[in-house]
Amino acid sequence: MPIEYGLNEQQEMLKTMSRDFIAKECPMTRVRELMKDETGFSPELWKKMAELGWLGLVFPEEYGGTGMNFRDLTILLEEMGRTVLPSPFISTLLLAGLPILAFGTKEQKDEILPKIARGEVVCTLAALEEDGDWWADSINVRADRKGDQYVINGTKLFVPDAKVANYMLIAARTKRTENPEEGITLFLLDTREVWGILSTGLKTMDETRKQYEVVFVNVPVPAKNILGELHQGWPIMKQIALHTTAALCAEMVGAGEKALEMTVAYLKERVAFGVVIGSFQALQHRAADLVIGLEYARSLMEWAAEAIKEDDPDAITAVSMAKSFCGDTCKKVVAEGIQMHGGIGFTWDHDMHLYFKRVWASDTAFGDGSYHRELIAKALDEIHQLAGHGRWMKMPGRITQTG
Repeated sequence: MPIEYGLNEQQEMLKTMSRDFIAKECPMTRVRELMKDETGFSPELWKKMAELGWLGLVFPEEYGGTGMNFRDLTILLEEMGRTVLPSPFISTLLLAGLPILAFGTKEQKDEILPKIARGEVVCTLAALEEDGDWWADSINVRADRKGDQYVINGTKLFVPDAKVANYMLIAARTKRTENPEEGITLFLLDTREVWGILSTGLKTMDETRKQYEVVFVNVPVPAKNILGELHQGWPIMKQIALHTTAALCAEMVGAGEKALEMTVAYLKERVAFGVVIGSFQALQHRAADLVIGLEYARSLMEWAAEAIKEDDPDAITAVSMAKSFCGDTCKKVVAEGIQMHGGIGFTWDHDMHLYFKRVWASDTAFGDGSYHRELIAKALDEIHQLAGHGRWMKMPGRITQTG
């Protein structure tokens, strides 16, 4: 029996309220203004988002949050995707806030989470390095023990919102072993209290999201600022990747649906050869294919979000399936959207290129379709190996016996 992921009354209210708020507070004219800004960050908008409870949406009430769940979060992210909202929301909530909530000490959570919920701070994660790969053996920035603190040296790349981040979660190498997943430690750094950090803006495809090269030169971090356990940071990073990948899927679906709406509206008003071009069957078929693709993408995204919410063992596979399909589908939607708009779709003044760049950048982040299909293939290979032993296993939507 198929699973329905319809929205309840509270979720419908969240969807409607967030769409109205973003349309009022950050229309496309405001998006373009923030694109020109060095940081792309509006403290006023950030504070208003906090007042609505968005920044503490998935935090418990004891930390100033509203105690909602991951599926609720994706509803909000969809609406942000529809307006390619320039905001450190994913950096703060997904890359730092949720890891602190799950793995932080009581002191760390008491100090940082209420500040996030009140909109007083911005957080980010410094993980990627020279090769840009999300692999354990790519992490070479060193953190050397000196007394009761560690000293960090090295360079991180593609760090989102680094220029405005008050707290930075840094993945550093504290021990080198044959297994690259061992010896990685995560450090919580209060960027306002240290010297030796140099952030330089990078020129990237999506100008609505600012990314930076961050150089650390003898930056001291107290040992008490370790998130989780010493040398055991990679499992935390895998969870960060899981949650953020699902979040990006929600954003891409929102962006794809808005881009399709814009395209269909244009097909209904553009006149050629004496008729609106939407009357041409070839364009109707192309638009219909995009609608069908987005329906499948939405279903996979919702399944991934529900799997994370329920802490389902299938969550890893669900997220990979969603990312591979959402990325490929939404890239097609925005590319076809530009093509069907004709010459105007290629101009700087039209908004289609903003959706194109956001979707393509999001598809690349945390692995594109090829990467996630490889993960799915490995998971299926493990299933086949288990099948040879006649074990029971859970598959999406049903229980089946293998062997």
